[in-house]
Amino acid sequence: MSGEDIKRLAGKGIFPHKLAWSLLIPLRNIVLSPKKLIERLELKDDFTVLEVGPGPGYFSVKVADALTRGKLILADIQQEMLDYAKRRIEKRGLTNVEYHLCDGESFPFRDNVFDRIFLVTVLGEVENQSAYLNEFRRMLKTGGILSISELAGDPDKIPAESLRKLTASAGFGFGELRGSKWNYTMNVRKI
Repeated sequence: MSGEDIKRLAGKGIFPHKLAWSLLIPLRNIVLSPKKLIERLELKDDFTVLEVGPGPGYFSVKVADALTRGKLILADIQQEMLDYAKRRIEKRGLTNVEYHLCDGESFPFRDNVFDRIFLVTVLGEVENQSAYLNEFRRMLKTGGILSISELAGDPDKIPAESLRKLTASAGFGFGELRGSKWNYTMNVRKI
């Protein structure tokens, strides 16, 4: 691990793939467990779901398992993170997952295809947040939910009120905020 990786751990920017193991520490469950996230996503077993920035797949495994008749698509800008998540998911015998390397600007998916899109501590790392939000709106089905979780301690955390304004300016209707101002999930709908 380089000095640059250690500096990034406490600073802003893209989380380094060399530190992916640190995102799998079970203490994360205290703040936001995969089970709690699944409840917040209001998943149905036949949904098509996009997870943006899955890292090593901390949430991905449980979400894929919940989609017994559906599909989970993982999209990341780091191939190493996708590879890490893929190893963990395949080790559990899950076959309803696809993996896509993205360029950080647009997504290679059709319009109106996803029932849910979710991100956990990712949007703050994105340089052009408005462009991402517009892409999410394009890819979501009408009535679909964009779910953004932000957690205390993340140097890239977006305050809830700022996120509410960002999503509204992209044309999302406000759904609900679950959690606290320190650790929250904001669900917004495509209307």
